[in-house]
Amino acid sequence: MAEPGPGAGPPEGRDERSLEALSLAAGGAAAAAGGRQLPEGRRATLASALELEGTVLREGRLTQFVANNLERRIRLSGAPRGEPPAAGGGSSIPAIDPGALQDVVALAGQVAAQVDELLRNVHCGLQALTALSVGCIQTYRDGVESLGEAADLSIRAMYALVARCEELDRAMQPVPALAKRIRDMKGTLERLEGLCK
Repeated sequence: MAEPGPGAGPPEGRDERSLEALSLAAGGAAAAAGGRQLPEGRRATLASALELEGTVLREGRLTQFVANNLERRIRLSGAPRGEPPAAGGGSSIPAIDPGALQDVVALAGQVAAQVDELLRNVHCGLQALTALSVGCIQTYRDGVESLGEAADLSIRAMYALVARCEELDRAMQPVPALAKRIRDMKGTLERLEGLCK
């Protein structure tokens, strides 16, 4: 904990009366320890009061304070107010109720049984999901294979149709000449009919 030097005023948020009480208490303790009283009107400074409670280190305007018996002070600060501190500085542990322990054991057994049931249900659900996933993958594979076979057959049929169309086109090549001859014969017949009338 860092405190301002003796020349600085009290920090913000700190009660000025509490600093004064600390200084007066430290002055009384110092007077009792040394067997003499401080002159009236003279008070111990904040730094001298802190020196009675621990180690004070000064670096420029910064004052560092390390309390004596820090662990005991932490224990005392954590104890509920109104309770006297435990003798010898030890922590007071209440007696353990055997009935409460039995209740905890019974509840732990129930929780363990419920966790086992939950794990069994999760295991069965995962198995069902795995089987469903395997079935979907197999169906997809079969569909892809069938689609490949159908596409191959369609390509072969298309090539066969193109080949037959080419053969038909080659077979229909004499048709225009034949149509021309038929038109010529029709014209000749019409002229003959005109002459016969």
